[in-house]
Amino acid sequence: MATRRKRGRSGRSRALIGLLIVLAVVASFIVWQRRSTTSWTQAGPSAKAIDVTVPEGATLAAAARALEKAGAIPSTTRFLRDARRFGGDEPIKAGDYEVPPRASEKDVLALLQSGKTVQRLVTIPEGMPAVLVRERLMAQPLLTGDVPVPAEGSVLPDSYSFEKGESRAAVLKRMQAAMTRTLDQLWKTRTPASVVQSKHDALTLAAIVEKETAKASERRTVAAVYSNRLRQGMKLQADPTVIYPITQGRPLGRRIRRSELNAVNGYNTYAKAGLPQGPIANPGKESIAAVLDPAPSKALYFVADGTGGHVFASTLAEHNANVQKWYALRRQRGEM
Repeated sequence: MATRRKRGRSGRSRALIGLLIVLAVVASFIVWQRRSTTSWTQAGPSAKAIDVTVPEGATLAAAARALEKAGAIPSTTRFLRDARRFGGDEPIKAGDYEVPPRASEKDVLALLQSGKTVQRLVTIPEGMPAVLVRERLMAQPLLTGDVPVPAEGSVLPDSYSFEKGESRAAVLKRMQAAMTRTLDQLWKTRTPASVVQSKHDALTLAAIVEKETAKASERRTVAAVYSNRLRQGMKLQADPTVIYPITQGRPLGRRIRRSELNAVNGYNTYAKAGLPQGPIANPGKESIAAVLDPAPSKALYFVADGTGGHVFASTLAEHNANVQKWYALRRQRGEM
């Protein structure tokens, strides 16, 4: 009987020990699970935003190593383990990313899976001349290589995205391709009111319109003035065409001299009738559209009205009266 009681106690002890071991394992698993969940969502190690590049075709492991090296995550091994458990099957996307300060592992993986890359832009405003287009590209430190001054009028003004380390030549090529596509599309909209006979002439006249008015509502009327003058064989007498051979489109910084108004060259529209030999800037889409479909106007003249716009006239007498009003306004302002 004593032997049976000893065996019973021994069996119960082994069962209790087994139960305790199971409980310990379960408790350890629960602790590990909680720690893993916490590491997945806890704040990351970096106190500032970090730029990380994920190359095309990079694996999550390669991206994790880059993230750890940059200081965006504390451990590649832990990140990959947690990503497998909590991150889902969505693949990561290549590109340049800005990881926010204190981003968790969960946030970092979601960012790489979203494809919300850093948008780096170089902006070419309407009417910017080619020499300044090149300067703007050369001033962008994240681009590489040299680039020549592009042909005037060959670049479409717009904002263009680029990747860090991309060549300036590649970005310029996109700008010029955009102008070619846009001009081809707009050329189909040319109306009988337009006087331009070629796409080159359209760019040439559009550049003058771009330089003469900053008001979108005036573009078609300014285009009509120059179209009417070309039709009648009148000189365009556009000041920006006088300035262009002097500065290549940069601001003159002073009044035009009489000798410059009389200078004979391929651009001076005071010295000869017709269009200049080529564009004097890079015109925007709206200015190109304006010369292909000018406003139904008989105006031949325009002068500033003091509000940033212009007043238009169809006769010289009317124009001279408008000029006198403009002079009077300038004298009131102390500008004359």
